[in-house]
Amino acid sequence: MISNSMLTLTDEQRVKWATDGYLVLDQVIPPEEVEFLSAEVDRIRSVPGYEPAPGELPRGHYKWLPGAIDQDPQGFMDRRDLLIYGKAFIDLVDRPDVFDLIVDIMGPYVLHSMSQSIVRASTQSFPGYTHTDGGEALRRIRVTETSRPLAMKAMYLLSDVEAPDSGNFTVFPGSHMRPFPENAESFLNPHTPGAVQLRGKAGDCYLFSHALWHGPAPNHSGKARKTLLYNYCQMFVRWYDHETPSQVLAQCTPRQRRLLGDLGYDFRPGSYFYAPEDQIEVIKAVTV
Repeated sequence: MISNSMLTLTDEQRVKWATDGYLVLDQVIPPEEVEFLSAEVDRIRSVPGYEPAPGELPRGHYKWLPGAIDQDPQGFMDRRDLLIYGKAFIDLVDRPDVFDLIVDIMGPYVLHSMSQSIVRASTQSFPGYTHTDGGEALRRIRVTETSRPLAMKAMYLLSDVEAPDSGNFTVFPGSHMRPFPENAESFLNPHTPGAVQLRGKAGDCYLFSHALWHGPAPNHSGKARKTLLYNYCQMFVRWYDHETPSQVLAQCTPRQRRLLGDLGYDFRPGSYFYAPEDQIEVIKAVTV
């Protein structure tokens, strides 16, 4: 007999996801873990990793650098491929109270494709911006109300965001069903009519579709806003952060290994488009 103890969306959450394109999950990370992860984000500033290289690489591309450009813990940082920095980051890949809902939304044929930590400094010079995920090509692909998403993210807050213009995650509810305006005359920003600046506490999590119009508001709060972002995609889309399955596989559980691209066999034509026969059992962690 097969049993499945994974959580599923409530009826209210299912309607909100379909209509608004995002969900807010309250306090999924306890305070002591928030404190630990926040300290880990501070720690990795001073060690090598993938960071943006403005003027050297195109927007959206990252370069291996000896450390973050700004070493102030309250300064800006954008670090990719977090799993190499420890088991705490690996275990966020399939954190049950969040990952269960991701599987309910996306289905079991899913990969973890990206991890990222962004620290938004308090500054008067950053106006915020609005975008969709996945680059210019994925922006032009949307799905219907009844379709599984192509990709989605979980954003974990490591800072309280309790007032407007505090680096808030800003969304346009329902925009995941509409074409993103790309001409200069309709340039979107966090103060465009229809934008909603979300407020939350450290430990909260936002789930959102790749097609949702979203982005950071300016941060005039006097303190940095820290977040962790984990991206998931359908298996045929593949991952953002790795050319091949991650170097951290030896530290992973079977489900984490599968999410990082380890299919249990060497690559062959058809891999990732046709899932392994045990895909549902591995992802849903069912027991017999």
